[in-house]
Amino acid sequence: MAFEGLTNKLTAAFGKLRGKGKLSEADVKAAMREIRMALLEADVNYAVVKDFVKKVTEKAVGSEILESLTPGQQVIKIVNDELTELIGGSNARLTYSPQAPTVYMLCGLQGAGKTTMAGKLSGLLKKQGKKPLLVACDVYRPAAIRQLQVVGSQVGVEVFEKGQINPVDIAKEAIEHARYYGFDPVILDTAGRLHIDEALMQELRDVRDTVRPQEILLVVDAMTGQDAVNVADTFNKNLGVDGVILTKLDGDTRGGAAISVKAVTGKPIKFCGTGEKLTDIEPFYPDRMASRILGMGDVLSLIEKAQDSFDEKSARDLEHKLRTSRFTLEDYLEQMGQLGKMGSITEMLKMIPGLGSKLSGVDIDEDKVKKAQAKNCAIIQSMTRMERRNPDILNASRRRRIAAGSGTTVQEVNQLIKQFEATRDMMKQVMGGGRKGRMRFPGFKGM
Repeated sequence: MAFEGLTNKLTAAFGKLRGKGKLSEADVKAAMREIRMALLEADVNYAVVKDFVKKVTEKAVGSEILESLTPGQQVIKIVNDELTELIGGSNARLTYSPQAPTVYMLCGLQGAGKTTMAGKLSGLLKKQGKKPLLVACDVYRPAAIRQLQVVGSQVGVEVFEKGQINPVDIAKEAIEHARYYGFDPVILDTAGRLHIDEALMQELRDVRDTVRPQEILLVVDAMTGQDAVNVADTFNKNLGVDGVILTKLDGDTRGGAAISVKAVTGKPIKFCGTGEKLTDIEPFYPDRMASRILGMGDVLSLIEKAQDSFDEKSARDLEHKLRTSRFTLEDYLEQMGQLGKMGSITEMLKMIPGLGSKLSGVDIDEDKVKKAQAKNCAIIQSMTRMERRNPDILNASRRRRIAAGSGTTVQEVNQLIKQFEATRDMMKQVMGGGRKGRMRFPGFKGM
């Protein structure tokens, strides 16, 4: 994930501050030097780093900070607040036109992931109750139209295309089509180039001036680092963008683009791509991203992932079953499937406060985890309905039959049963001991 190297360096710098009972101005300046180097190594724009470190230092060397009871924590809070402000301050939402359809124009260089992001964005808006229309305005790149049709079908969104004619005419016809058939919003997937050129900019200006989009959203590849910021600055000066979408933020990247782009262009990051699946798109929350960068986790995003993956009725049914001790292997199988929808285990663990820095260098083999889950599913599905609902009846002969039917060993069947029993007992503990409707988590009072 982006920022891993930066997070580790910042955590190390903060560790030195926390270890001191009292801080001197020299201590703060030494920490700021480490923070400066960490940001520069993460490919953050030099001018942005200089200004950021200056602001933090000015606030951190005041007497009320240095003489406070927890000076280290106070400095970390200042860094967190300034970093949040640097990368946007608050979540910048999409705006909507007072008269339908709202038109969003996606632009960017070839290879940034623009077509895939158009599909992701349309899928997200469809989940929110909208009826989006994707429009194929990239008439140059081979198979661009077909690619948009594929991603459109995968998210269940209609694609408007007129072949390889003038993109301006395609955009105009698409909006008329949307008005007539009630589509809203309209998402234009425009053509990119391998590099910025005047012909590209003129075509984009022609489309912009003709359809007057509600927002022009620039898609940039986070893995290109400082180049992404330069691209964003050039597009903004030539076209006037309203927001930025960062793709490939899950890649092995230093993350400098995410930190620099708002400061350099003045335009907010609105969304980020966090994986290859068409559901891997998140609204960009500067405060949450700052928390992740500083190794403090991101509980709110983790909760939202869970809400997206878990059906509310199923969750209520599960709670009732746990309270009445009726949690079965069928429920266990369903919960494994729901957890799989939440994505990478490593990324979920990093969202838990305090775990991010501890997981540095820990290699969780996601393929091994998936294989183990598949094996467990095969074991449970080899049971009869009565066995799944009453696991206490699983004697030695039944376990041998299940192992043979699932292509596993008796030891693996026994291991699954132990895992199930441990999970059931743990969930009973979590659910018990509180008022109805509340769960107990050690260390999280009042949840």
